[in-house]
Amino acid sequence: MSKYAIGIDYGTLSGRALLTDVSDGRAVASSVFEYPHAVMDKELPCGKALGEDWALQDPRDYLEVIYRTVPDVLRQSGVSPDDVIGVGVDFTACTLLPVKADGTPLCCLDGYADEPNAYVKLWKHHAAQKYADRVNAAAHERREPWIDNYGGKISSEWALPKIWQVLDESPGVYAAADKFIEAADWVVWMLTGSESRSACCAGYKEIYNGATGYPSKDFFISLDPGLENVTDKLGSVISPMGERAGFICPEMARRTGLSEKTAVAVAVIDAHVFVPAAGITEAGKMLAIMGTSTCHMVLGDVEKQIPGICGVVRDGILPGFFGYEAGQPCVGDSFARFIESYVPQSYFDRAKEEGTGIHRYLRSKAERLAPGQSGLLVLDWFNGNRSTLVDADLQGMILGLTLSTTPEEIYRALIEATAFGTRMITDAFNDGGVPITEFYAAGGIAKKDPMMMQIYADVIKMPVRVVDSDQGGALGSAIFGAAAAGSAAGGYDDVFAAEKAMSAPTSKTYLPDEENSRIYDKIYAEYKTLYDYFGRGENDVMKRLKALKSR
Repeated sequence: MSKYAIGIDYGTLSGRALLTDVSDGRAVASSVFEYPHAVMDKELPCGKALGEDWALQDPRDYLEVIYRTVPDVLRQSGVSPDDVIGVGVDFTACTLLPVKADGTPLCCLDGYADEPNAYVKLWKHHAAQKYADRVNAAAHERREPWIDNYGGKISSEWALPKIWQVLDESPGVYAAADKFIEAADWVVWMLTGSESRSACCAGYKEIYNGATGYPSKDFFISLDPGLENVTDKLGSVISPMGERAGFICPEMARRTGLSEKTAVAVAVIDAHVFVPAAGITEAGKMLAIMGTSTCHMVLGDVEKQIPGICGVVRDGILPGFFGYEAGQPCVGDSFARFIESYVPQSYFDRAKEEGTGIHRYLRSKAERLAPGQSGLLVLDWFNGNRSTLVDADLQGMILGLTLSTTPEEIYRALIEATAFGTRMITDAFNDGGVPITEFYAAGGIAKKDPMMMQIYADVIKMPVRVVDSDQGGALGSAIFGAAAAGSAAGGYDDVFAAEKAMSAPTSKTYLPDEENSRIYDKIYAEYKTLYDYFGRGENDVMKRLKALKSR
């Protein structure tokens, strides 16, 4: 009798459940549910306006994902709930919410519906950047050793700046919150009925170290006396990845149809679960998960402090390795925003006449351009810079526009800019003593956009291997679910055994074109000049303009 695992993959705008056969990782059924509240960046549901750079969500949307998608995949497949042995969960991070001791989110309680700081702060909530700046300054002034494990700087995307913002702006909310918890861990809590904290989330986003714990209480007091006991609200029992957090609780069994004997894995950050889905088990192989943003994951045999990365955590991606993370916060988002706001109607009309989508139509025109033909150079900081500058206050720039510039030229230049940003990251790893030997790409963009993958191969001057999975995040979570179940239940006793059986193969490899690479080397040199000039303090015009806009 076949056994199955479900991976629940939470993205920025929707959640997905994937039912897989644990014998080979074959997708049996999938279901997607879009969050009704989406991303709240302008106002709360009550109509209360939000400030600049806010990005909130409603945690009830996350529960609806479970209530809608899990019963749906069971219905589609006809699989017996008794044969579903494990569930794994991955989530964007740091996506953080304040809750009561029983896990009830503050925003769901009377009196908090109109309080922005009572809601979930999404990973791309950047209104806490000033608190991140103060954390960084204090850490370097005190010579805190932990800061080097995060490339020397954290940003508003980490937990501490978000929590400090709550304390500073809404002390009543901070006091009422018994806990601050990652949405990944909260969902697992709701599934099992018991709280667990993931070493993945804690290590990368909550400055927790498996050997030394959190920073000292003195450090938190130096930031704000109100933060003295902040770690009490974060929790101290941290569970390693690949372990079982518990089993489906009675309430969730009733709501989903799953058995109470179904194991639930410790939660994982969304980008990290792609690594086992891609079948990567060796150091030096970089995996770029490309979507609205891009995360770059690397396994390492040694621990190195690399400037500007998001973090290095022992066992942070797979057991036995140092897991490195870097990233770009705006990739697919920039293409979508450009098309939504700046592409003329005539292009949409022409695409419709040809029976194709606007992305495909633009790509058909952009791929006729040679490297450098547009005369454009873009800084891809439209949502700030995560790696290697770690600065959410930076902004995008397009250089070289003329009255004859076409939409397809801008579209291609935007793609090239994200490739240059990735090369900055690979260069940082190579220079920092963690050599990148192979490059893999996963996610919707990697499978759907051959032009972009070829540009990446030409820019980074390495073959780009595309992982053959449309649902890599959910597959990775299902792999962890199968490991949590254990072999006695029909699963696997560790994540490596589950990965060997269930991971996705490589579907296509893009080889660099030597002539294109030669031209891109020249453009990349100019990119690096602008990167340093605007990003490292020589000219802070972007920040000055942003400050004027805020006023």
